[in-house]
Amino acid sequence: MWRFLFAVLLAAGGKAQAPDSGPCCPILDCGQPAYPPLMRVVNGEDAQPYSWPWQISLQIELGGAWYHNCGGTLITPDWVMTAGHCIMPYYNTRVVLGEYNLSVEEGPEQYIPVNPEDMYEHPDWDSSCLNCGNDIALIKLSRSAVLSDKVKLGCVPCEGLVLPNDYPCYLTGWGSLHTSGPDPDILQQALLPVVDHEHCTQPDWWGDYVNEKMVCAGGDIRAGCFGDSGGPLICQYPEDGKWYVHGVTSFVSGLGCDTLKKPTVFTRVSAFVSWLKEIINNH
Repeated sequence: MWRFLFAVLLAAGGKAQAPDSGPCCPILDCGQPAYPPLMRVVNGEDAQPYSWPWQISLQIELGGAWYHNCGGTLITPDWVMTAGHCIMPYYNTRVVLGEYNLSVEEGPEQYIPVNPEDMYEHPDWDSSCLNCGNDIALIKLSRSAVLSDKVKLGCVPCEGLVLPNDYPCYLTGWGSLHTSGPDPDILQQALLPVVDHEHCTQPDWWGDYVNEKMVCAGGDIRAGCFGDSGGPLICQYPEDGKWYVHGVTSFVSGLGCDTLKKPTVFTRVSAFVSWLKEIINNH
């Protein structure tokens, strides 16, 4: 599958303080699952069915069959947010909403084709310069998603908002269970506390490979892996109880998904809110 061609791309501690500024979401009906997630302090586990209803599977067609390639987040009924390195307009592509078990047709799935011209990478994304950042993209659906108890919108955070160290967030996706491990059929979740910029850029961590438009989370056994690319780092705000997408899964260490002092690196969504609005408003 294509995601394995990326060597380093990803094709809880103590109680943390709340974000410095309050929630800032223009969409009122977002970040509120009908089926609450099971929140446990573990490396990873099967998610509660449909408890992350904004999670999508971005799939490509190979040899007449469809394969999960990346994750993503439904942020409006017409738009999905994912990683720049997940955009492959030369393949037939579709977005699957309401997905839980990739191997079973369960009923709530919505299969929506994507036109190549409706995929928008950030203009500063450069696949040859991973540490330059800007690994974010938007996909406009060929038809609007039908929102339901199993398909909902994820909230976008305030522009510029940075979460404090150790803030509890979750990574969700169908990525490999560990380095060189199997690919799950069932949606997984893992608690990945935020690692702030000061810690993540220490010389024996990521150093200057990580910039301020990125956010680190997890580390060691708590990590994203191949196939989680583009999926959300999702964090709940105590002020309103909603879930906000603070990161788009970007990369892990080439030494392995669960390398010590190399937490998973995400594109920080709050650094790109203006760009997201510009693309959505102009298309």
